[in-house]
Amino acid sequence: MRKFNTEGPVVADRHYCIPPLERVDLDEVLGLIRDERYFVLHGPRQTGKTSTLLALRDLLNSGAEGDFRCIYVNVETAQSARENVGAAMQAVLAALARQERITLHARHLQDIWREALADTGPHEALQETLGRWAAADARPLVLLIDEIDMLIGDTLLAVLRQLRAGYPNRPRDYPQSVMLCGVRDVRDYRIRSSAENTLIAGGSAFNIRAESLRLGDFTEAELRALLTQHTTETGQPFSAAAVEAVWTGTCGQPWLVNALCRRACFDNKAGRDRARPIEVDDIVDAREHLIRSRQVHLDQLADKLQEDRVRRVIEPLLSGAGENRSSSRDLEYVRDLGLIAREDPPRVANPIYAEVVPRELTYAVQATLNQDAAWYVDAGNRLDVDKLLAAFQAFFREHSEHWVERFDYREAGPQLLLQAFLQRIVNSGGRIEREYGLGRGRTDLLVVWPRQGAGGPQDATDRIVIECKVLHGILERTIAEGLVQTAAYMDRCAAGEGHLVVFDRSEGKAWEKKIFRRKENVNGRTIAVWGM
Repeated sequence: MRKFNTEGPVVADRHYCIPPLERVDLDEVLGLIRDERYFVLHGPRQTGKTSTLLALRDLLNSGAEGDFRCIYVNVETAQSARENVGAAMQAVLAALARQERITLHARHLQDIWREALADTGPHEALQETLGRWAAADARPLVLLIDEIDMLIGDTLLAVLRQLRAGYPNRPRDYPQSVMLCGVRDVRDYRIRSSAENTLIAGGSAFNIRAESLRLGDFTEAELRALLTQHTTETGQPFSAAAVEAVWTGTCGQPWLVNALCRRACFDNKAGRDRARPIEVDDIVDAREHLIRSRQVHLDQLADKLQEDRVRRVIEPLLSGAGENRSSSRDLEYVRDLGLIAREDPPRVANPIYAEVVPRELTYAVQATLNQDAAWYVDAGNRLDVDKLLAAFQAFFREHSEHWVERFDYREAGPQLLLQAFLQRIVNSGGRIEREYGLGRGRTDLLVVWPRQGAGGPQDATDRIVIECKVLHGILERTIAEGLVQTAAYMDRCAAGEGHLVVFDRSEGKAWEKKIFRRKENVNGRTIAVWGM
């Protein structure tokens, strides 16, 4: 039985998949190879890059596109050598020889690379090895190098410079075509050379790059085709709402799509009943499981939040700042990670990542808050948000200075602290959906609270909007603007309850002037306004 794949390259007879070579412009790729070009394929982690390289290798070696020798090699093992160029080069050359043996069932490299390393040393061994290897067979040699950006400093420079040095000798005495694959375009590398005590641009070290191709997310059509494979093979359909939930939650990010569907269809016991369709609640449950279990993919992404260049991009999104003062290089780096969308203005790439980011940044705070959900749930299993926000207001007055300073993202500290407080409570039975972004001037939170066991004929799910704004300028103007925004968000979310929280970050102002609570009516809706 095939399944949705979340670990490693796809294997067609084991995994539902979009054929990897259909996700790139194959004519363009083959044209670059025939034209003897060296080029780059890059994209965020777990989008299908390795699967694409392996499929291309198999196609070229099949003879269907000409008489090529093609080797795929992953150089990640050399990362552990860091800037020990000798040890790293030995790992790279050994990996090449191993792949030649496995893929082509040949052993040309077995002796060549050792002799080359002994004769020329690590700074010429790769160039010498590739030259001898290419000349040993009349068939053009194509090299696909994966995880190139895992190499560090002088090791990466040594590989790039040796590939460049042999370039004029192609195709008879050097690989006809080389594809470098990684998260980022080699042009954007800033490589710290310890030997030269300087920063070197990747585009300078590898200025023979002809093209840079990017592998991105699934299109909506590809996502639907993937889910249809499951229905075709098992008879289990996805409801239209479930398909929409997968698309809107992931925006087509391949690992997220596969992880959600694997959880909903295989890991969840109820989902293994093929007589029932996969519904939107199954996708929502799968989404919460992925986020709470801190899956490796999400954990690796969250780890990047500690980097300064990531913080400079993400912090203004969380705070709703009017502009982003990060550099174009910062933006491009975070886009290459897949953390923000490709288009402007900057926004988090998909709703699941948008949920992961604040949860990760507030995880330590949540763990230390002494709050019990039972304090805020009434006899009808309703979440008493008035009581909850009153408690947070008192907590914020007493502890905000201490807690906000503990956040690396201090500009968004008040919003993050509120979200940590809410998450601690809502985790016990509901969920929070968040909307934030550059220039919005606010953070919108939607608390979805199922009242299990409440009884009654009505749908026992409460939807509560909490909008956060930072005071800029005149208080009444900020409140008036916030009330209109809160009412509009309530209408869009079909929420029955709304709250507007205004954080006053003015230094030196007494808390008595910052703290207040009042109710306002907007278009027939009552909205509670909280000053903090």
